[in-house]
Amino acid sequence: MSRTASSDPTLESLNGGQLRTVRRVALASAIGTTVEWYDYFIYATATALVFGKLFFPEFSPAAGTMAAFATFTVGFFIRPLGAVVFGHLGDRIGRKRMLVLSLMMMGVATVGVGLLPTFAAVGIAAPILLLALRMIQGFAVSGEWGGAVLMAVEHAPAHKRGWYGSWPQIGVPAGLVLANLVFIVLTTSLTPEAFLEWGWRVPFLISVVLILIGLYIRLRVEESPVFAKVRQAGAATRLPLAVAFRKYPKAIALGSLATVATTAVGYIISTYSLSYGTQIIGLDRSVMLWAVLVAALIGALGLLFFSRLSDRIGRRPVFLAGAVGQILWAFPFFGLINTASIWGVLVALCVMQLLTYAMYGPIAAMLAELFGTKVRYTGISIAYQIGSILGAGFAPLVATGIFAATGSTVMIALYIIGLSVVSLIAVVLMKETSSDSLEEKLVTEKHSG
Repeated sequence: MSRTASSDPTLESLNGGQLRTVRRVALASAIGTTVEWYDYFIYATATALVFGKLFFPEFSPAAGTMAAFATFTVGFFIRPLGAVVFGHLGDRIGRKRMLVLSLMMMGVATVGVGLLPTFAAVGIAAPILLLALRMIQGFAVSGEWGGAVLMAVEHAPAHKRGWYGSWPQIGVPAGLVLANLVFIVLTTSLTPEAFLEWGWRVPFLISVVLILIGLYIRLRVEESPVFAKVRQAGAATRLPLAVAFRKYPKAIALGSLATVATTAVGYIISTYSLSYGTQIIGLDRSVMLWAVLVAALIGALGLLFFSRLSDRIGRRPVFLAGAVGQILWAFPFFGLINTASIWGVLVALCVMQLLTYAMYGPIAAMLAELFGTKVRYTGISIAYQIGSILGAGFAPLVATGIFAATGSTVMIALYIIGLSVVSLIAVVLMKETSSDSLEEKLVTEKHSG
């Protein structure tokens, strides 16, 4: 079905009030996801820089880093449960309420990490509490992504779903930039001893201010019009999870595999490169933090461009170009980092970040377009979170383990190539969705019961 032929009320020209609503919702999604990903990334950054020393001090430096990354990984394993719970409630009672709930949960967990006693103070209880709070973070963020994407995409005109779907996606680089800026200020203004003793807590504690701002903005947006139509018709699905797996098993499987490479390489850039650059290459922490920050800023511009491009030429061509690029850049990526030159590191990270975001930008609209309205929150959340476990959840831990075992980045580069091939094949097997109507899926569902 063409865009112009659809009956989707969000598809055609919008009046001034409707356009302001769409932009306000997109901005609210972007700010909310920025806050949540800031919370997520400060944990990831602290994992790479200090958690091994503070919560696993009896381990060797390499083992302590791996143990810290293990707590990071566990946060991903709780995500499918969060996707099921938030997806069920989001498809039953609404997207907006779930976004408010997820933001509150993330805030409580993040501030809790900032207040944790270390191993030196309470022994084994410290890493156990760290793990518990990390699991709450994982549970919360699993509901955040799906709801934020749907609020933006379901409000958007059909010919701009990729563009508006990228607004919540921009929360990833924006959150990463904020997290790195805070850590840069702290690591450059404090002595290493002061940073290790109390400075690392500051990014977690100031999160409470960002959470309050995010909540204020989110409470002021309207519910998704596409979902509101389902609720008004009394057509909400009683068991969204069962319906999603019965009607859309292929979409869930391919969506999960498509997500693997972009999330995995994203965390290799933002998290593993910090550990590798500081502990193995010997670069200063502030240098690596600045390099990751610059890559995130450049990547954010690329994300917006690639998402808008996907509205014009389709989701698949843009995504596949990013996957092929990651395959070709995997070996140069580590080759440049291994030069220990700041310019080499910058080029390596910036190019890889652009390629990763060529996939990450369009995937929001692409996954949303694979599912019907009544199970869309559940469907995209399950697909994305399974892909995140297989990709991002293991990436820093696997990369650390590979280097510890081989002393080389060759196998890590091959790991990136393998994940990129998996995602490339998954998207090749998908149909193009950019011209599909979300409203049409709802009509089809009504007729099919």
